[in-house]
Amino acid sequence: MKKTVLALAMTAGAGMANAGGIAPVVVEEAVVIEDASSSSAAGIIVPLMLLLLIAAAASSSSGSAYPTPKVF
Repeated sequence: MKKTVLALAMTAGAGMANAGGIAPVVVEEAVVIEDASSSSAAGIIVPLMLLLLIAAAASSSSGSAYPTPKVF
């Protein structure tokens, strides 16, 4: 009888260890990193803006080498 009780206790103990069942397999997805493509005009915008600012500053200067004559 002791052997039967011992066998039942061991079987119950093994059943309790797996009471929740086997954990589901978690498959992680692969991370894909893509490089952002830049437009071909991205490198020309800053120099063009600088050129426009210089042109605007040069055209709006109040002093000139040849002043306009005043008509009376």
